[in-house]
Amino acid sequence: MRILLFRHAPAERRDEGLWPDDLARPLTARGIQRARRSSRAIVRLEPGITHVFSSGAQRADSTVRELVRAAGGELKVEVLGALAPGGSWREVLRVLARHEEASVIVLVGHEPDLGKLAGVLLFGAPTSLPLKKAGAAAIEVESPAAGVGRLRWWWSPGALRALAKQKRSRT
Repeated sequence: MRILLFRHAPAERRDEGLWPDDLARPLTARGIQRARRSSRAIVRLEPGITHVFSSGAQRADSTVRELVRAAGGELKVEVLGALAPGGSWREVLRVLARHEEASVIVLVGHEPDLGKLAGVLLFGAPTSLPLKKAGAAAIEVESPAAGVGRLRWWWSPGALRALAKQKRSRT
C-alpha cells in the first residue's frame, strides 16, 4: 500500500468575522494555483491512485478538487473526520487497514496531524515530520501500522511545481 500525505494548499488567514467556523476557510487564489500544480505532479509521480480521503475542511476539499481534476476526474473522494485538525492518527490507521495492499491512497489534511501520521508510520511514534502547504509525501507499507513504513518520496511544493512544469519525457 502506498499512502500519500498531501497538505492542503495556502488558505485565507483566520478571521472569525469572515469564517466563524475555521473549517469553512477557503484557499487563496494563489493556493488554488499551488494545489493545481502540486496535484499535477502527484498524479505524474503516482498515476495509480485508487482512493482519496479529505478532512472535510473547505481548504482541503478545494485541494482535493484539483487533485481529482489532474487525475482526469474519475477519483471518488470520501470525507474522513479523523483527518480534520486535531484528528486521530489511530483512526486513520484503522481506516487504511480496510483497504487492499495494492491500494494507492491519498490523504488530504492539515499540519501538524499529517506530520504526526508520517512519524507514526515511519518511526512508530507521533514525531512530527511537517509538510509545507501544498507539499506531499509518499510512504509505502505492507499493512498500515506504527513503524513499518518506508519513505518513497517527500516533495516540497516548489519541487512539485517544478515537476509539474516539466515535459512528460523528462520524468
